[in-house]
Amino acid sequence: MLNVNEFGAATAPAVMIVHGLYGSARNWGVIAKRLSDSFRVYTVDLRNHGFSPHTDTHSYPEMAADLAETIDNLGDPMQLVGHSMGGKAVMTLALTRPDIVSRMIIADIAPVTYTHSQLPFIHAMKAVDLTKVARRSDAEAQLAELGVEPALCSFFTQSLDLAEKRWRLNLETLENDMDKIMSFPQLDGPFESPTLFLSGATSEYVQPQHRTLIKTLFPRAKFAKLRGAGHWLHADKPREFEAAVRSFFVG
Repeated sequence: MLNVNEFGAATAPAVMIVHGLYGSARNWGVIAKRLSDSFRVYTVDLRNHGFSPHTDTHSYPEMAADLAETIDNLGDPMQLVGHSMGGKAVMTLALTRPDIVSRMIIADIAPVTYTHSQLPFIHAMKAVDLTKVARRSDAEAQLAELGVEPALCSFFTQSLDLAEKRWRLNLETLENDMDKIMSFPQLDGPFESPTLFLSGATSEYVQPQHRTLIKTLFPRAKFAKLRGAGHWLHADKPREFEAAVRSFFVG
């Protein structure tokens, strides 16, 4: 069972937000609280992230099964938001358990295999000397010395357990299964419910050539971009992202 945070009235329409690689439910707290005036919002930690179980494997079918178990336990079909890796997990869930996904927003990711690697960030986090970390800024300084850009230094250290001097990320499993994270499983569609592919206008994750596959798997897909936003569109343009969620979801 995944770790879940809840916001809003129990009788409001349900929305679940699923974070990306190296993220957590915590990263979405502000947006979840804002949306909770109209929705019952659940934010989750995916496996090997945050306070959810650490496992020896990390694949999209497994992440989708974790989400399905969590939604089944909560008891209602969900409107889902999935960012990056979380978007791939949500797409996998929709294609394998469409009965529990009413509609979804896929934030800046496509159902394809990417060729770039996220491994340098794992190597940087592993290189941090946690015995010398008393506050997050100490870890951020070490990451900066290792060449990590400031915004990502701050983002990564949100997953640092200062009291226990450890990462709340299962870096070993994420490193071992990085090829699975960068890929997307071969699945049959279609998922027939409304789907919005919301991208950052300055991001290159969702390309025009991806649209044929997207429309095959998700025939009711619509596409939109947030002007001035990159891959972390919810952080770059939080108000505009929130407005897009409110517009697309049924309240």
